[in-house]
Amino acid sequence: MPLLEIRNLAIHFHTEGGVVEAVKGINLTLEKGETLAIVGESGSGKSVTGLALTRLLPEPPTRYTSGEIIFDGKSVLTMKADELRKLRGGRIAYVFQEPSTSLNPVFTIRNQIAEAIQLHRPELRDVDAEIIKHLDLVGITNPAQRLHDYPHQLSGGMQQRVMIAMALSCQPDLLVADEPTTALDVTIQAQIMEQFRELRSKLDMAIILITHNFGIIGNFADKVAVMFRGKIVEYGATKDILGNPQHAYTKALIQCIPRLGAKKRRLITIDHAALEAAGA
Repeated sequence: MPLLEIRNLAIHFHTEGGVVEAVKGINLTLEKGETLAIVGESGSGKSVTGLALTRLLPEPPTRYTSGEIIFDGKSVLTMKADELRKLRGGRIAYVFQEPSTSLNPVFTIRNQIAEAIQLHRPELRDVDAEIIKHLDLVGITNPAQRLHDYPHQLSGGMQQRVMIAMALSCQPDLLVADEPTTALDVTIQAQIMEQFRELRSKLDMAIILITHNFGIIGNFADKVAVMFRGKIVEYGATKDILGNPQHAYTKALIQCIPRLGAKKRRLITIDHAALEAAGA
């Protein structure tokens, strides 16, 4: 049985300006320990899909107009509030794009990670030891000394590592990383992606990486789903799609990846109207 199944999922936002069809009948499957990248430009529906996994989208204006989300054999869309609280951060954890806005500036690192542990693992006695273990796991030096630091005392890269440690401290089955490196410089991006690779092999945890950047998924994701305007236009093994993309939108995204030694040329323009007309 797959860890996660998304079947014909459609999500609409009912606003004063009308109905926005954010996700249009998508299908995805994720096995335990597998890594899936959801790739697309801003507004393609990839972040909405990630948030829908634990129904973090406010209802209303959100409406799930069709389909199912099945996590470990249970329907997420029919779960009650107490079941969702256990799912969120417990079995499915998130790492978001901006660590500086995800961390509370008035609480120490220790307090923020401890809150998550006490909520999802109340049986744990030595909380500080568990926090130190996870800070060390994500590569923070002198973790015992960092317990009482506030977010502003840490660099952006270290803040993101704290967010990863917080997510892992609840021992999730699935980690959803939504543009986790976008706000970081290129060197730190590489370090964070290497961190995810190491954690995946150590913990046998499923990961969904949401990104606009094909350049960071080649050595990371087992499968990739390419989203365009709420639809999945290409889905399969990463090596197959990178090596032989079939859809025009996928080809355009891959051509945007900068390559050392390549001749300078203008970036291609993605013709959205033409893709829509072609049924993308």
